[in-house]
Amino acid sequence: MIKSQIDGIFQTPIYRTTLTQDLSKKQLSFINKNKKEKNRDRYGEGGNAISCNMNVLDEDIFKNIKQELNLIIEDYFEKIISPSNDVTPYITQSWLNYTESGQFHHTHSHSNSYVSGVLYFNCHETLDKIKFYNNKYNAIQPNVKEYNHYNSNKWWFPVNTKDVIMFPSSLGHGVDPKQGNNTRISLSFNVFVKGTLGTYSSGTELILK
Repeated sequence: MIKSQIDGIFQTPIYRTTLTQDLSKKQLSFINKNKKEKNRDRYGEGGNAISCNMNVLDEDIFKNIKQELNLIIEDYFEKIISPSNDVTPYITQSWLNYTESGQFHHTHSHSNSYVSGVLYFNCHETLDKIKFYNNKYNAIQPNVKEYNHYNSNKWWFPVNTKDVIMFPSSLGHGVDPKQGNNTRISLSFNVFVKGTLGTYSSGTELILK
């Protein structure tokens, strides 16, 4: 047997954690109300729908959830990006997604954003998942016997209620046609930064206020 070591470099981070708090009755009522006022057929026939409100986390009713998400975002930046300058991440927009049985969420990425995330409010405990797509073009693609993180063009993760997933906004992702009879409800959010990027001496300084 050949002894070998395989190291992954330049990897794409998929950050996963779980919200510690439960939704209140008032928050659940707000979510159900927005479901009735959602943007229908935003992604075409068979696609899911999103709330008309694109700044859900600015609502007072979600103040506690936004506070915890901000702590999670800070943890992402500390562990993954580890900026040396004084950089402050902040949520730019947030909205609710509603996916009924058989509906899908088209493959997409988030422009005008640095990091994106999803908080799941209602999931089927065994059937719901999120799928990510490799943005890199591979000119050589042999048939694959067994898929792994190195030879796959797409990869999925199971999701459960209260899960939080964060990833670079440029990463393609989507949801296959939903199985199960529940309404899958999630909150998507985008994150940008304030502060100083780069350095003055290298000619790369960018100050964002």
